[in-house]
Amino acid sequence: MAKNTPIRISKVDTVIKETIGLLPRIELEKLVLKAAKSDRSFHDFILVNYADQANAEKELFEVTKADLEILFQKRYKGFSPELQMANMLAACHKRINEFGKVCKNKTFELDLIIHVLDIPFSGSTQMFCTCFTQYNYRVVLLVKKAIALLSKLHEDYRFEYEPVLNNYLNTLHGASDHLDFVYHLPKSV
Repeated sequence: MAKNTPIRISKVDTVIKETIGLLPRIELEKLVLKAAKSDRSFHDFILVNYADQANAEKELFEVTKADLEILFQKRYKGFSPELQMANMLAACHKRINEFGKVCKNKTFELDLIIHVLDIPFSGSTQMFCTCFTQYNYRVVLLVKKAIALLSKLHEDYRFEYEPVLNNYLNTLHGASDHLDFVYHLPKSV
């Protein structure tokens, strides 16, 4: 297991629940502050849901967008540009997932995905035609996530995002429809 990877506990032990119930308020505050210092997602969760409900999501969106810009500039392993780009897309997808777990505003999450997808779709479509299908797969995962988010949003947002996603789908189907995971994508949203 990686050094910084938190261990996920699916259920809190009843002894822990009882102990927390008996702790004085000062001790609870210390525990929450310690948890907020050690876990970024917990810190962000408290910020968005309790501390600054009006502005925190927008600020976290801007921070996440800045993090994505840093990820865009980073050098990734891989002996071809497609494999390097696939690793970059995986890192961006992971960062977007972290944001999505904390923020309830799905339009922000969809905007981040579109921001990342602008990179592969602004380049040559020849990158989708190579033998390095990991690149195509990473792009398809992000497109699928964008489609799923769009279906959860209010109908008014469809006019803004539908043409962009349809353009992505047309490009994917035109360049690499021979791959099963591309072939099974819808032709339009």
